[in-house]
Amino acid sequence: MCVTPFYSPDLCSSYSTVSVPFAHIDGKSSHKFKSALFMGTCQSALSSVSALLYILLRRKSTDTLSKSLGLEHTEPVAVNGAANGNGKANGKHHHDKPSTRFSTKALLLRYLQCSVFITSAAPFGFAALSYISYPAMVLGKSCKLVPVMIMNVLLYRRKFAPHKYLVVLMVTTGITIFMGMGDDKKKSKSHGGGNGQAQTPYANLIGISYLLINLALDGATNSTQDEIFTRHKVTGQQMMFWINIFCTLLTSILSVLPLPYIPVIHPSEDGQSELVGALTFISEHPSIIVPLAQFALTGALGQLFIFETLQHFGSLTLVTITLTRKLFTMLLSVVVYNHTLTMGQWLGAAVVFAGISVEAFVKRKDVHAKRVIQEKEKAKIKSL
Repeated sequence: MCVTPFYSPDLCSSYSTVSVPFAHIDGKSSHKFKSALFMGTCQSALSSVSALLYILLRRKSTDTLSKSLGLEHTEPVAVNGAANGNGKANGKHHHDKPSTRFSTKALLLRYLQCSVFITSAAPFGFAALSYISYPAMVLGKSCKLVPVMIMNVLLYRRKFAPHKYLVVLMVTTGITIFMGMGDDKKKSKSHGGGNGQAQTPYANLIGISYLLINLALDGATNSTQDEIFTRHKVTGQQMMFWINIFCTLLTSILSVLPLPYIPVIHPSEDGQSELVGALTFISEHPSIIVPLAQFALTGALGQLFIFETLQHFGSLTLVTITLTRKLFTMLLSVVVYNHTLTMGQWLGAAVVFAGISVEAFVKRKDVHAKRVIQEKEKAKIKSL
């Protein structure tokens, strides 16, 4: 399990480092590590520690631990005089007063909600790979902008600028064309269909259903994070800390319980807890320790940048970046390694770049308009 399934269009490509067979201590056999919950626990635990260290290193000496963790927000309130319409007090003397607009309990419940979505989404993503091919999964994840926007509208009645819908449509269409118009021969050689079940229409239907559930939960996660930033004054690292804390608790509880066989959620049929199975595997396959540590460390460091982007630019921009990353990587490989792209892939890349250009053009226009307004206000002040 990857605790941040909504960040990567290719279902957390770093998972591939621990998805290969590892040699047994007897030197005669090798096996694959299948404890997804344990992987998620390792990554979320290290991510919460990374966020906490980042917060503590950047905290002000006057801040309490509660305020540093985003559980307490203070606003300057006038002692003499009421606050004006801009939130600034007219009085000369101020003191800090805790903000009661949104409660700490409501904030923590939102964090828990995100954690439940994340913990639930990942198993469906990995289960989908048992029924559909990896390229089909990547193709489905390339449409992630659509559920993100839909969930923002459905869950929180959020409205977007008209050009945003056009950009989402163009980027999604372009990436879908790019992923779907590759060399089919290469894809069929390099990727199989999970357990070999993807050969039947029924299996494909199951896999697509799991993928749609995964995308819906990803969209719900992103939209809830946008809602948190809108209603609560928290930083990206504060959100990262609490979401990963809750993810760690949830995955730890699930991995300790000796759950019976549950499709998708707990596919093990031996009845033992996943934690016991993971520790047993590690003791018998010590070569997995380094890749597992690398998986957790890279995920933790990557989240620091991801949540910073999420805080300042929102989920739509973040998902656009993660989706176009793979496209830019492919284009770079054409220059560096002389790889070739099909005509369909070039067409898809052109559509994506056109969508990005629309976004850049509108933002530049908005910035220019704001500067004009600011210059007019400055001129009025000088004339007074």
